[in-house]
Amino acid sequence: MVTFETVMEIKILHKQGMSSRAIARELGISRNTVKRYLQAKSEPPKYTPRPAVASLLDEYRDYIRQRIADAHPYKIPATVIAREIRDQGYRGGMTILRAFIRSLSVPQEQEPAVQFETEPGRQMQVDWGTMRNGRSPLHVFVAVLGYSRMLYIEFTDNMRYDTLETCHRNAFRFFGGVPREVLYDNMKTVVLQRDAYQTGQHRFHPSLWQFGKEMGFSPRLCRPFR
Repeated sequence: MVTFETVMEIKILHKQGMSSRAIARELGISRNTVKRYLQAKSEPPKYTPRPAVASLLDEYRDYIRQRIADAHPYKIPATVIAREIRDQGYRGGMTILRAFIRSLSVPQEQEPAVQFETEPGRQMQVDWGTMRNGRSPLHVFVAVLGYSRMLYIEFTDNMRYDTLETCHRNAFRFFGGVPREVLYDNMKTVVLQRDAYQTGQHRFHPSLWQFGKEMGFSPRLCRPFR
């Protein structure tokens, strides 16, 4: 059954210039269904007193809240959450799901951000994020070029050093080169002791130094307040 939200989503995406094939892929429905509602002359179906469409999402709200909380500060696309809850039996539309996800994003006051500019090829910033813990963990490796802000992400089931090195190699391949510096936070697989020898002279993991020498980059640490 195609819901009111899905029909409206079809029309909105079509108005934004998306093709029937792309709409079908985005919403997880067939191209014929998309074409049928785009070609229909009549108005899309109206709400009726029952069943209440909003109730279709009720039993999945706790799951969605937990998924978003576990992924913070990274955002999970609504289409990913939709696929997960559809596997659990969800039959509602994307509009109500997106509205609920937006309602969970509470604006917070933030200190003014200081943008650190670097010249092309100078620096890549690396960090880990955790999307899910437990027996089937899901982590995300994030690499950002300091100048262009070009982004590379890779999902893994662990944050071991060998995995970190593999992700670096994949990122360098994706970016088409190796920067002069790679900037890290206090990763245990990167730094053994901050300011070990003197201020700014850190004790890095020996394997990281060897890897940096092999690839041609120098490891650096973020300042403590960053």
